[in-house]
Amino acid sequence: MALYHAFFFSEASAEQALRLLTRNRISLANTVPVSYMDKIRQVPGVREVIIMQWFGGTYKDARDPRNFFARFAVEPEKLFTVYSEYRVPGEQRKAFLQERTACLVGRKLADRLGFRLGDRIVLKGDIFPITLELTVRAIYESRRDNENLMFHYAYLREALPRSRQDMVSTFGLLADRPESVPRIAEAVDEMFRNAPVQTKTESERAFELSFISFLGNVKLFLLSICAAVTFTILLVSASTMAMSVRERVREVGILKTLGFTPAAILGVIVAESVFIALLGGVLGLALATGICALLRQAPSLVTDMSRLTISPTVFALSLLIAGLIGVVSSLVPAWSASRRPIVESLRFTD
Repeated sequence: MALYHAFFFSEASAEQALRLLTRNRISLANTVPVSYMDKIRQVPGVREVIIMQWFGGTYKDARDPRNFFARFAVEPEKLFTVYSEYRVPGEQRKAFLQERTACLVGRKLADRLGFRLGDRIVLKGDIFPITLELTVRAIYESRRDNENLMFHYAYLREALPRSRQDMVSTFGLLADRPESVPRIAEAVDEMFRNAPVQTKTESERAFELSFISFLGNVKLFLLSICAAVTFTILLVSASTMAMSVRERVREVGILKTLGFTPAAILGVIVAESVFIALLGGVLGLALATGICALLRQAPSLVTDMSRLTISPTVFALSLLIAGLIGVVSSLVPAWSASRRPIVESLRFTD
């Protein structure tokens, strides 16, 4: 449920709400002409447009998932305008901007792989048949999206064959205000509707969700797991409560002789079941919180996992489901026990 909430219900940050991405309408594997950038910049509401070229490639051993991270060729002079949340010390920013082979890495990525200022990084291309030799000149801090490596697009472009120099994978757009985002997306796509290469423009948040969709119907997958686990726990809980009540029929008879009404007995048994279920729910949430903490330290292969947590909504919903399991699993045996006559209860043996 924490994953489901993080994927589909988490709100975009103030900076993220201003950004869009434009790509080829067919797929991310297809490119768009660089010349589109100047036309997009003329759309009302667009403050800036930056080239965001996915490089891919291999760092050291491709078989080790720790060596996988996002690598983008960007226009460094525009980067800190479009991604204003990236915080970089002044000297490091200046070094990154001035050196063509310089690269910028996120703090989490640098800590994970041990990158330090001045380190050399060699990326062997797969999409592009070239090898890049980069030098770490800056490390940026960010509340999210801090596992990227970015280098100069000009360095990549000059190493490419002439036939590939004028095509890129995506453009990053910065809007003047969040309300302009839907209108800008529609205007950009309409501009190139009859062009040889059509575009698809969407908010950055929608673009991230499109990556998740590559895995399949993630919504159905996560909901199916939740439903299967909940149903299994309900069966186990119902069986346990049925046996527990059956073993205590004589106790129920004694309670009735002491003056307990059927409603009171029903309430005692159901309350006991709900208490046990809620206790299990709290333990489960504690375990889930620990797992989320581990996932926050793991590489973000599909989407940013650095803020994965048990939100108050998920916490409350989980406890509600636990309480419902307690009620449903005990209601039938508790009702039966509370309605059993005193004499029959005292004579009951199991």
